[in-house]
Formats: sequence, structure tokens, C-alpha cells
Amino acid sequence: MTEAILLVGGKGTRLRPLTVNTPKPMVRAAGVPFLTHQLARARAAGVDHIVLATSYLAEVFEPHFGDGSSLGLHLEYVTEVEPLGTGGAIRNVAARLHSAPDEPVLVFNGDILTGLDIRALVRTHETTGADVSLHLTKVTDPRAYGLVPTDETGRVLAFLEKPQTPEEIVTDQINAGAYVFRRSVIDTIPRGRPVSVERETFPELLSAGAHLQGMVDSTYWLDLGTPAAFVRGSADLVLGRAPSPAVPGRCGDRLILPTARVAPDAKLTDGTVVGEGAYIAEGARVSGSTILPGAVVEPGAVITDSLIGTRARVGERSILTGTVIGDGAIIGADNELRDGARVWCDAKIPAGAVRFSSDQ
Repeated sequence: MTEAILLVGGKGTRLRPLTVNTPKPMVRAAGVPFLTHQLARARAAGVDHIVLATSYLAEVFEPHFGDGSSLGLHLEYVTEVEPLGTGGAIRNVAARLHSAPDEPVLVFNGDILTGLDIRALVRTHETTGADVSLHLTKVTDPRAYGLVPTDETGRVLAFLEKPQTPEEIVTDQINAGAYVFRRSVIDTIPRGRPVSVERETFPELLSAGAHLQGMVDSTYWLDLGTPAAFVRGSADLVLGRAPSPAVPGRCGDRLILPTARVAPDAKLTDGTVVGEGAYIAEGARVSGSTILPGAVVEPGAVITDSLIGTRARVGERSILTGTVIGDGAIIGADNELRDGARVWCDAKIPAGAVRFSSDQ
């Protein structure tokens, strides 16, 4: 296997305001656009040609990655005029593939952070003679996911919707969002209309007697669809819990990018990232958080499990826990923002305007 399709067209609605100005795969995780980690891991697995299926803010990708030569890859870009879903996006880029009909093509989603052994998935595909092979992972609570039961050989038996009752939980295996397709199978997906591989393509292939093989790989896996998950994923990359050859520095408690400034007595822990040109002032404490380029954290601020957008500012003594601050937003001094708070791009919160405790 030498080529892949990477699905990066989603709007990232659940991640807003992170995705107001930036497509989800280009939001920085561990100091670089998240997409960089996926490209680097594919390259390490032997892939050299990747077609990016783009849609939302499609113009952002090529200026950053170019032809991919800096990563040892050949990249191409195909933009959907109208969103086509996962299956439609795969079919839309098929003309750019060079593989022969029986050769394998890797397909993966642009919002999954995983330690998947890509080579092992390809070996499983080839040794079983499957038409499509799927990466499956086991989860503790499968109620939020579609279930994928398999037989004792790993052959997929069904694709089940999210279970509504305990009796419907027949397996803890879920679709983890990475596939190997036989090239000819891609050409059977309808062209020019929205298609979901999860809800349409895979069930129809199964009904037609195709061989769909599941490979359970329960190494690190995280869907970066929510702000909390994205912040956690970035910290795990820095800490070395999630593998990536693209982390721009040694794994450890913190990652400080070039031109960032951190006061000597500021404390950075738990996989915190400080982007280029950002400033962390004296007495600030930042844990498990991402500080994007050009942001400022003023003296005595305490930031935990949060993301501070590009050029945003957090005022003195403000306390942020589990929050997202959009690009260019200003949080005045002595505010308290708790889990789930999202401050939109360029918004301004006056000093002491939001609190969960007394101001005395």
C-alpha cells in the first residue's frame, strides 16, 4: 500500500469557536496543525501519495502543506463544491488514485488521534482477502457509538446503530474511523451525491455478500470532536501518551515553541503547549492546556484543561477551567470561567464580569 485518502472536509461544528477561522484538521495540537500528525504517521507506515478530500475552508490546506515534499509525501487536493459525506468524498477523489483494482487504499478521518498500527491493518486486509478492512476499537461505554460485531475470525457481521437499551449492546467494538479499501470497491460508491460509508456503503456491501474484515486495535484512540477532547489529545501528544513523529520537540510536561516567552516563575504542567510568540507572565499556572500563537496570559492567571486562541488575552488572576477562548478574545482580570464555557472570537469580557465565587 502506497496511497491514501484523508477526509478533511468537515465543518467542525462541535469545536466552534476553534473552527471559525480554521478548519478542524488545521487546529494546532502539540504545536502543529493536527493534520501534520496524521500525515507523518501515514508516511511512517509506508504511504507516499495522499489525496486530501477538502470542503470547509479548503483554501487553507495547500498553502500550508504544498505538494507534501517537506514531509516526504506527494499530496493532492480535491475540493467538494457541496458536502458529500464520507462515502461521497471518497468517491469524489477516486480519479486521483493510481492503485490497480485489487490494490489496497488507506482511508482515514481527519479528526481521529490514534496509535493504530497501520501496517498491521494492511496485513490483515491482505491476508484475509477482504474487500474492506476496518479498524475497530473497544470502548467502555458503547452507547454513544455505532456497534460493529464480528465473528471469531474478525469478519464483520453487522453494523448496528447506537444502542438504545442494554439488550442492544451486543459488543463493545466500534468503528474507529480508519479503513483499507480494495481499490475497485471505491468505484462502486455512487458518484456526485452525499453518501455515508457508515450508514450506506458498508451495510450495502455486507448485504451484497462482500467480505468486510474488522481488526481490533485497542491502543490509544481519541475522537477529537469536542474542545475538551481536542485539548486532551494535544496534551497526550506532548506527554507521549499518543504517538506521533511530528511533535516538534521532546515529549514531556510542557512544549514551548520558538519565540514563545515564559516568565521564570510561571508553572507549565501536564502537557501544556505554548505557541510561537505567546507570552506567559509571572506567577501564571497553566496545566494541560494549549496556548496558541500570539496569545497572552497575564500575571497570576490559572488555566487548566483549556485552549486559548491565537492573539487572545487572559487577564490577571483570572481562572479558566475546561474552557475555550476564541481567536483575539480578551478576558479581563479576575474572571472565572468553568467547564464548557466558550468565548467567541474577538469577544471582550470586562474585569470581574463572570464569577462563580465572591470577589472578596
